[in-house]
Amino acid sequence: MNLFLSIPAAIRYMLLSTLGFALMGACVKAAGMRGIPVLEIVAARAAVSLLLSYLDIKRKRIQVWGEQKMLLVARGAIGAVALVCVYYSVTTLTLADATVLQYTHPAFTALLALLFLGERIRAATLVCLLLSFAGVLVMVRPGAVAEGFSALPALSLAAALAGAFGSAAAYVLVRKLSQTEDSSVIIFYFPLIALPASLVMLGDTLVIPDMEGLMLLLLVGIFTQMGQIGLTKAMATESAAKATAYSYVQVIFAALLGIWLFAEIPTLWTLLGGGLIIAGALINALWKR
Repeated sequence: MNLFLSIPAAIRYMLLSTLGFALMGACVKAAGMRGIPVLEIVAARAAVSLLLSYLDIKRKRIQVWGEQKMLLVARGAIGAVALVCVYYSVTTLTLADATVLQYTHPAFTALLALLFLGERIRAATLVCLLLSFAGVLVMVRPGAVAEGFSALPALSLAAALAGAFGSAAAYVLVRKLSQTEDSSVIIFYFPLIALPASLVMLGDTLVIPDMEGLMLLLLVGIFTQMGQIGLTKAMATESAAKATAYSYVQVIFAALLGIWLFAEIPTLWTLLGGGLIIAGALINALWKR
């Protein structure tokens, strides 16, 4: 416990975030396997997040709508589109492949933060990003790179990469908004946009879930909130490029959940890639020392 508390706060928040999002991904995949449409999963997640975010804002007794409303709406809209893409890839690819492809976003985030926020990419962060990205390439090699991506459905691949880029853009907006807005307000705008948008697009394809499906949808929302809170707090206490470098740890969590829940046994390439990712995270954390 003392060792965990000695880790910088931004890293602790990001680790909490990655665990939450990994658990969310597992629940999304399980719900998709039960025949629940992607847009319905998005709507369920947004409904839970909207309620929890609103209650959190009321608890803090702060203004609901924030100051920079246009940026808040933009963050919500970009995040909603990225979410649909990510969920589609999770339900149509293996959990490991979907997570690996989606977690190319720290590279996009570092570039966007440099262009729009003027954040320098420090040496430690650059080394971490390079090692982590190399680890991602090694891990995806068995199912994609070694076969020229022909083994992956084109639409699923495009959705995963689009989700990664959209996530990066949303994270940069979070970093910008964190200078003036409370984290709960930033989180609130995401389901505020995603819920009505997903319901409109869902139309008459709604599926009434059984009790287990309903529980999975509820857990998607709860684990999402856990991930969002950790992410927003991490971005508020650290630069966008450096904070999101630790998000690669979600690949490790996803691989473990894949083994446990979906019998997805990792290959040697997965283990090698995971080693690179962990090495990059340690370098980023311990460089100054």
